[in-house]
Amino acid sequence: MHYLAIVSLIWAFSFGLIGNSLSELDPIFVAAARLGIASLVFLPFLRLSVVPEGSCLRLIICGGLQFGIMYLCYIKAFQYIPSHLVALFSILTPLYVVLINDLREARFNRNFLYASVLSIIGAAIIRLNPEVSGSIWKGFLLMQFAGLSFGFGQVEYRKWKRNKPEIKDHEVFALLLVGGFIVAGATSAFLTDLSSIQIDADQYRVLLYLSLVASGIGFFLWNKGAALSSTGTLAAFNNAVVPLAMACSIFIFRELDEVTGITLVRLLLGALCITGAVFLAEYKPVNDGRHSNE
Repeated sequence: MHYLAIVSLIWAFSFGLIGNSLSELDPIFVAAARLGIASLVFLPFLRLSVVPEGSCLRLIICGGLQFGIMYLCYIKAFQYIPSHLVALFSILTPLYVVLINDLREARFNRNFLYASVLSIIGAAIIRLNPEVSGSIWKGFLLMQFAGLSFGFGQVEYRKWKRNKPEIKDHEVFALLLVGGFIVAGATSAFLTDLSSIQIDADQYRVLLYLSLVASGIGFFLWNKGAALSSTGTLAAFNNAVVPLAMACSIFIFRELDEVTGITLVRLLLGALCITGAVFLAEYKPVNDGRHSNE
């Protein structure tokens, strides 16, 4: 669980950094660049000799969904909505994690579903009542596609890793990042006008940080934590980043002209609900194979 908590803190700053520094860049190019750089970091650790037959393609496809499609939708959303709303509109991801897992296992875990719903309620409390517009709905839909892709990838990798406990995460993680880069890179090759890309020094620094830390280290620790956690805990932590990200966007990146007491109360109540969801998932969890292979 501590891996998921660390990554939540790392990702809290990513929303504001993207929204305030990279939103004017082509989102497909940004997605491809982040995954490409992150892939280069993990390629030296790749050990194809330990990967069972058929698993290479499975992991590449998993990464293509979890990282490639997710990033294309996620970063594109910043062109329609500010970063605190991007964070807010990711609140359904925990539900996707629970439902995808239960559909795959052909079972229903009420503890995990309750934790997911409580996590969603906590994130929804933080809402800032944006005016409904076409741009907002475009951003909302993009974030739902991102959430579905990210949720499926987490469940798929967790399932695979628990069946292969002898394999270390760092020995195969490059395959997931390469899968994500293939999706984002191929899309960028067709749709990005490279001649129009102009990146200043500050944007280079932000892009490098997001690639190495948020994407590389962040995704690695997240998937490692996912394999060690119950489904309910994983679902709840998908929303743990929401109050942190919104607080960073509001107070550090100053996206709102005025911060009221109501805003602070919503952040606090939402954070309490999400924290409660994590403990609910951990309290007498339904046996989902944490101590056995699924």
